[in-house]
Amino acid sequence: MSAGDGGGPPRISADPDRCLGAGQCARSAPDVFDQDDDGTVVVLRPDPPTETHDQIREAIYLCPSSAISFDAAE
Repeated sequence: MSAGDGGGPPRISADPDRCLGAGQCARSAPDVFDQDDDGTVVVLRPDPPTETHDQIREAIYLCPSSAISFDAAE
């Protein structure tokens, strides 16, 4: 079962090869995302708490390269 069907915890991932370094993720959800020295997205919390889910969805919406994926069990 995957997290999307209620079978596990929500998971977040980011594709560093797609990341353009815009920083929208780190600004939208600073407890979940950061950027490395080159500006590439770094996922700080791959299993994010429920209270951050709205911020994560905003980060996904704002990401110009669609580098972030989120499989929420909601």
